[in-house]
Amino acid sequence: MSKITKRSVDALQPRPDRDVFEWDTEVRGFGIRAKPSGVKTFLIQYRNIEGRTRRLVLGQYGALTPEIARQLARKKLVAVMEGADPSADRQGIRIGMSVKEVCDWYLEQAEAGRLLGRNRRPIKASTLKSDRGRIETHIKPLLGPRLVSRLTLQDIEGMQADIAAGKSARGRKKGRGGQSTGGPGVASRAISTLRALLGHAARLGVIGKNPAQGVRQLAVGSRKRRLSEDELRRLGRVMRRAAAEGEHPTGLGAIRLMLLSGFRRMEALGLEWSWFNRNDHCIRFPDTKTGAQIRALGEAAMDCIEAQPARADSPFVFPADWGDGHFIGVVRVLDRICRKAKLEDVTPHVLRHTFASVAGDLGFSELTIAGLLGHSARGVTQRYVHLDTALVVAADRVSMEIAGLLGWEASPEQLVSISDEYSDSPPARANQQPLDEVDFSALTIDFTHGQT
Repeated sequence: MSKITKRSVDALQPRPDRDVFEWDTEVRGFGIRAKPSGVKTFLIQYRNIEGRTRRLVLGQYGALTPEIARQLARKKLVAVMEGADPSADRQGIRIGMSVKEVCDWYLEQAEAGRLLGRNRRPIKASTLKSDRGRIETHIKPLLGPRLVSRLTLQDIEGMQADIAAGKSARGRKKGRGGQSTGGPGVASRAISTLRALLGHAARLGVIGKNPAQGVRQLAVGSRKRRLSEDELRRLGRVMRRAAAEGEHPTGLGAIRLMLLSGFRRMEALGLEWSWFNRNDHCIRFPDTKTGAQIRALGEAAMDCIEAQPARADSPFVFPADWGDGHFIGVVRVLDRICRKAKLEDVTPHVLRHTFASVAGDLGFSELTIAGLLGHSARGVTQRYVHLDTALVVAADRVSMEIAGLLGWEASPEQLVSISDEYSDSPPARANQQPLDEVDFSALTIDFTHGQT
């Protein structure tokens, strides 16, 4: 130990396995640290008023000389003697944090499971994947260098307008990366992500306040596109022809299942055999967008699942062509099919909306349709929906209707078997009313007790 001078700092050699310290004899607590990378920084070490040992970096050697660093050290250590804690002050509210730094902090904390979402559980990996995409594609390029403390609502709403106008749009990347074209929906969701991550940072004291509080988001119209009966017939004809011509069978199977079940894209693609139970006419999802769910399945949808060849090395109904994951290329298959069928603006969500719309055409209530789709209804979550006869019959009727329009007709025996299986009174089966004569307009689901 000696007085820190330029000569002693130059002579300090880093170690490959640990930090190396040298302490000053003139100002107690003032020192220099050499990292394994070779970077040398001046610092102070002290005990705060609670008796805890703290370190505070003063600056890097080169930007600071030993003499200037010693003067800074004296000022900081005098403040410590007066009761201050400069290290804690720096780790608290950071006025100089940029938007990029707060975004990186959010992703690091959320991926470690230290931030809770609206359901008071760690934020889901799927949500983080979407957040990361919006951060890297839109937020960082447009606001990344800006200081959070200087942001105004005008800045944030200006970013929203720029995203909607396509200023942060990008083309399709090589490999599996997607493309971003901007638009009101993309802009509004990016604002939601920014407001949420700044809210977490403000709540935990990383920044002083959330500058996005009170921001007005662009109105996004509801997606009303559905396939008409004529379009479903056309789609069915083209899919049969495409199958004969060698179109990807896994992609075609996934498209069929989404149409016949109303599943979301990733619910269908990530479906595992162990979740499927034909006897109970259901899929038991361990996790969905709104948590664990039991989703009713109709006969046509179950036939679609069982038609997929199981692979011994994969748990998925729709396995990837290589690797141990599930199939992901359904959008490209759907695009090719729709081009041949001369159908425009058809996405996996349109298939889901088509299922719901057909259910509405058949006279099912909004609550029944919500139960089929796995939506929460009127503040009551899906876990209160019992998988009773009515919901299974509804799923069966809708899937058979769509299968018929696609050209995959079911036998009359299949249509009647579902009601036979769920009839509570065996003697009544002989006089049971055929399903095609049942008035479904009054069918509803009680989301509290699961009664019809």
